[in-house]
Amino acid sequence: MNLCFFGLSLTSSWGNGHATTYRGLLAALRRLGHEIDFFERDVEWYAARRDLPQPPQARLHLYRDWSEVEERALATAQASDAVVVGSYFPDAVALLDELLPHHSPPVCFYDIDTPITLDDLRRQRCRYLRAEHLPEFDLYLSFTGGPVLEELRSTWKARRVRTLYCACDELSYLRPARRPAWAQAPAKLSFMGTYAPDRQAKLQTLFLEPARMLPQHSFAMAGSMYPAPCHWPVNVRYQSHVAPESHAVFYAGSEYTLNLTRQAMVEAGYSPSIRLFEAASCGTAIISDPWPGLDEFFEPGAEILVANDSHAVVDILSHTTAGDAARIGKAARQRVLDGHTSGHRAVSLLGYFDEIA
Repeated sequence: MNLCFFGLSLTSSWGNGHATTYRGLLAALRRLGHEIDFFERDVEWYAARRDLPQPPQARLHLYRDWSEVEERALATAQASDAVVVGSYFPDAVALLDELLPHHSPPVCFYDIDTPITLDDLRRQRCRYLRAEHLPEFDLYLSFTGGPVLEELRSTWKARRVRTLYCACDELSYLRPARRPAWAQAPAKLSFMGTYAPDRQAKLQTLFLEPARMLPQHSFAMAGSMYPAPCHWPVNVRYQSHVAPESHAVFYAGSEYTLNLTRQAMVEAGYSPSIRLFEAASCGTAIISDPWPGLDEFFEPGAEILVANDSHAVVDILSHTTAGDAARIGKAARQRVLDGHTSGHRAVSLLGYFDEIA
């Protein structure tokens, strides 16, 4: 198949999880013999921080202004076998207004931000989608499962709704990563995630406070746009960005890693992040905040540990044996490799295309 994607970014993972998701999915599709075009607006924010300027997964079309590329983009889309438009694609509304009336080829929407999209639609402030678009899609792909799927069908009249969860690129995690050379001893607990205001209270409770309570241990933190890392505990080692090819090395440099879920995803439930699958793939034991649907992806106590407050985190770090942590990490890794890789998602997507056909 010839596939045409329009997405937030393929070339830069700075401050977003979209790039890593697209890279894994498109690479898996290429391995299965499919040809892909990817359109990305060339914005200064990502242009200054590109960690994959020449992606091998697709023919990249970078552009500065929609008017300069509109004719080529529409021609490429109409010559493809299927079109996938991603959430937060900045010119999605203009593109969809042109594509949806024709329905040739099939037009799919890939929502990597489903709870946020629905909240913005309710408030009539979504910048990349209008309510009247949803009934027109041939396929609506949601990275969130559970009750929101019924809302998409009943309230927003989306005709064919399917889940396409985030995943890890299995080629990057076939072998557990070794502890990086710079880590003389592993961090007790790590966390990787871009700053989000609705997640900051959890970061304070489940990461920074345990770091203060365990000053004898080292903690590792990675993520962009945090306002005041200089005020964090002195035993927190901070990096503003870790490129995707180094994620496995980062997770391997800690005994435990922390998963923190944004509030909109907690309220919707069934919204596993790509970082969750990546960390599990490294065999590092994960401590997660609780959210509805978590047990559909990992079994609490056997494949993942769950904590509500700082004392629960400290108790895990202080009293879980190394053997138990290793068993939990190994079980989570196997769960991901058995069903949550980019290869699995590519096969699911192709199956959805068959449904349309």
